[in-house]
Amino acid sequence: MPPGSAKRSQSMTTPVTEDWLLQILERVKAGELSPLRAVEELSVLPYEELACAKPDHHRSLRLGFPEVVFGQGKTVEQIVAIAERLAQRSERLLITRVSHEVFSAVKEKIPDVAYNPVSRSILLNRKQRTRRPGIAVVTGGTADIPVAEEAVVTAELMGNKVERVYDVGVAGIHRLLDKLPQLRKARVIIAVAGMEGALPSVVGGLVSIPIIAVPTSVGYGASFAGLSPLLTMLNSCAPGVAVVNIDNGFGAGYIAGLINRHSQARSEG
Repeated sequence: MPPGSAKRSQSMTTPVTEDWLLQILERVKAGELSPLRAVEELSVLPYEELACAKPDHHRSLRLGFPEVVFGQGKTVEQIVAIAERLAQRSERLLITRVSHEVFSAVKEKIPDVAYNPVSRSILLNRKQRTRRPGIAVVTGGTADIPVAEEAVVTAELMGNKVERVYDVGVAGIHRLLDKLPQLRKARVIIAVAGMEGALPSVVGGLVSIPIIAVPTSVGYGASFAGLSPLLTMLNSCAPGVAVVNIDNGFGAGYIAGLINRHSQARSEG
């Protein structure tokens, strides 16, 4: 552990946000805080040394969103320890791929967390924000919804309003066509599909906005646990389609959130 990190860790209880940084700078400007004291407040380690991890408390300042915990492969104790430290320094927290058992353990330490059983995600949002519209999530089938919901909760936690359009796969394409007026109002679409993965290509030929394709591991044997739809999406002849990894709803939701945020900022500027 770096020298002085134990002392610094004890002081890491204030949420690290842009408001926190601006308050320090405003206090220096007003003469309420000396530059030396401001340096001391800002010199808290940007990450924390735990036995199992190094939570990155300054990620929100750099990227606009705090560190996300990927729960799969971690023990309950590890997830609780990481979540508890992150929640002390952030107004938002997202833990993906966890069971209700893990949620119960986290909730004992962080009472205001919530659980989305479909996406298997733990959520914390202590500062409700006005959600910006602009994201639509479509799925090929009902079985793709768990991955889609991971994208939804991620985008919503980033401050976006998400429209759900589920079970509109190409086997009944009239269902998708009925939703086109709704989809064309979005700034970005997340298309989630397993089986042969044709949905993003079809959507890409009908709208003029970016599409984030998410292949899922849903399908019979020849879909190779998502490899078949992944290759279909990577080989799409439709323009404007980008692809994330198999079952990566979080990645799709995060990218869509960035696109929507910057798109709105430019339109308002």
